[in-house]
Amino acid sequence: MPLIAVNGVSLFYDLAGPEGAPVVVFSNSLGTSAEMWDAQARALAGRCRVLRYDTRGHGRSSTAGPVTIKLLADDLAGLLDALSISSAHVVGLSLGGMTAQALAIHYPAKLRSLVLMATDAYLPPQDGWQARAKTVREQGLGAIVDAAMGRWFTPESAVTCPEKVAFARSRFVSGDAEGYALCCEAIGAMDLRPHLAGIKQTCLVVAGRHDPVTTPEMCEALSAAIAGSTFRIVEGASHLIAMEQPKAVNDLLVDWLEHHGALLPAPPRGAFEAGLANRKAVLGIDHVQRSLAQSGPFTMPWQDFITRNAWGEMWGDETLPFKLRSCVTLAMMIALHREEEFKLHIRPALKNGVTLEELRALLLHASIYAGVPATNAAFRWMRDVLGDELDQVTPA
Repeated sequence: MPLIAVNGVSLFYDLAGPEGAPVVVFSNSLGTSAEMWDAQARALAGRCRVLRYDTRGHGRSSTAGPVTIKLLADDLAGLLDALSISSAHVVGLSLGGMTAQALAIHYPAKLRSLVLMATDAYLPPQDGWQARAKTVREQGLGAIVDAAMGRWFTPESAVTCPEKVAFARSRFVSGDAEGYALCCEAIGAMDLRPHLAGIKQTCLVVAGRHDPVTTPEMCEALSAAIAGSTFRIVEGASHLIAMEQPKAVNDLLVDWLEHHGALLPAPPRGAFEAGLANRKAVLGIDHVQRSLAQSGPFTMPWQDFITRNAWGEMWGDETLPFKLRSCVTLAMMIALHREEEFKLHIRPALKNGVTLEELRALLLHASIYAGVPATNAAFRWMRDVLGDELDQVTPA
């Protein structure tokens, strides 16, 4: 797992893309991790170097305080220096957008362009953020998860993309409460407004139409305060617009980056970088990084083969959506009695939108065509991976 020591913390990062290509950095929002940018990493795969990282106190990065928005910008600047990246196009959402603003203010030479999503330069009241920090320290992140999801996604998302809400929710409650609280306090104490006029980098500000946190009006005012910036609204989105409306966000982002010379021509579907992004989106950044790190000269050609063919060519074919591919993959693993691969794809299937009820139906269906013993083993494998989570399934 790649970690870099910066300013007294260890920052987790994922860097992928052609050597020498322009770098696009993604900074995550409060309560999320680098995986919130999966759809953007897939859209840009092979066209630039995509750098994602977990903000301190989030995901796999360590926690240390006190925290200020300036310190988060120092972290990002230190990460760029450690990776020998002199300058980059920076994209940030919410807390990530605040970090990006501070980077533009304090380290202007490190930015080529700036994309600020669902964010602001000042977000009072401070006592409200302090109260939230106190709540999570005393009661844990589960105490506020429902309220957070209500802000992050529109009510329609429960029907249009329930798997994204479920994934965001699981990441939120598994986060570090102290890291979250420290960043709440940093947001409460933040006031970047006096410095906005000094930002000279070309800037795109994006708002979600139904965002109750950083409303379209607030984002438009932020855009107006940064000379020459461009303002856009994403329809059908609340606060976590990059996850809820990825296609609309990706269209804006690709157009913006192409205009600023940040993107190479799109690679073919079976290209390694495209397959790598698909593989990380389905199996998780950690798993893929670990697999590649453990590969030596003997096995690396195999990693290259499966990344290009299985993940670039097959999973990159949009004729079948990820959810259906997960179902097909699990069914074949039952029939072939491939325990390791079946277990590997269970949680990705949930992330891709397959419900526990649908997984149970898939196993029962497989019993007819693959046999009772094979399905009996699959039920056991499900319990091995999900444990008590299976008890949440609706009775048949």
